[in-house]
Amino acid sequence: MMLAVADLAPHVGLKAACRAFGLNRGFVYRDRVRHRAIGPRRASRARSRPPLALSNSEQELLLGVLDSERFADVAPPTVYATLLDEGRYHGSIRTMYRLLAARNQGGERRNQRVHPVYAKPELLAVRPREVWSWDSTKLKGPARWVHFHLYVILDIFSRYVVGWMLALRESAELAEQFIAETLQKQNIAPGTLTLHADRGTSMRSKPVAALLIDLEVAKTHSRPHVSDDNPYSEAQFKTLKYRPDFPERFGSIEDARAHCQQFFHWYNHEHRHSGIGLMTPAAVHGGTAAAMRARGVSGFLCLRRDPKLGSHQDAGV
Repeated sequence: MMLAVADLAPHVGLKAACRAFGLNRGFVYRDRVRHRAIGPRRASRARSRPPLALSNSEQELLLGVLDSERFADVAPPTVYATLLDEGRYHGSIRTMYRLLAARNQGGERRNQRVHPVYAKPELLAVRPREVWSWDSTKLKGPARWVHFHLYVILDIFSRYVVGWMLALRESAELAEQFIAETLQKQNIAPGTLTLHADRGTSMRSKPVAALLIDLEVAKTHSRPHVSDDNPYSEAQFKTLKYRPDFPERFGSIEDARAHCQQFFHWYNHEHRHSGIGLMTPAAVHGGTAAAMRARGVSGFLCLRRDPKLGSHQDAGV
């Protein structure tokens, strides 16, 4: 029946042929699609050359204009507009892009600033007082938009807080004074310390940079827009703010100082830090951690050999 409809449709039209045989035109359309899908594919004809296409000599002329010293770093729309202002037309904007793409010149043509490549800082310390990390954070004050600025310097080998300061504002002068006092308190010899920080305004300020040069302290900075290049200070701030006794707001800067004084004493002398083998930062910073670890191993071995407790009395069995 489909063949009969196909034979009749050229003479009376598809609609009349389907009405004559009582068929829905949708069946005919679907039958055509099905036979077209399973039938042999017709070879696509080559696209004929457009009558207004540029000749080879015209293409070479336009490419020479685009690659000239004048337009070598200019985008095609700007080249097109500039030439039109001079009364010259060598091709449309789309033709320029198409011609550049055919010559593998479709990349960025504008002369743009190239940002420097920043290497990832490698903070490695094998002893205390060798590499410090410092940063500042805000503590909420008694009212909205009122903050106290907490500066903290951390020894990355021992995780010991070697200095902290709480101020009403953040400034390069306060940071300079804070670093100088901490270096003096810790008796840091010239040329023995590296100070790492992020790229905050105080950290990259000229007073701080001049101070570090005068005291022969090397400095490193985090990469721009990278949040995990200063992990030691960030982890210490998280420990501070996730403590159960950390308040939502501080009533005054005196209250904040009292809280920080209590917290940093706990952090240095009581906190068992997972990054230093569950030792306290004060023990590692003061050099007593090795003796404590040796006493702990000796006591553990004695505990296992005690006949009253059995031969396998330890935490792992």
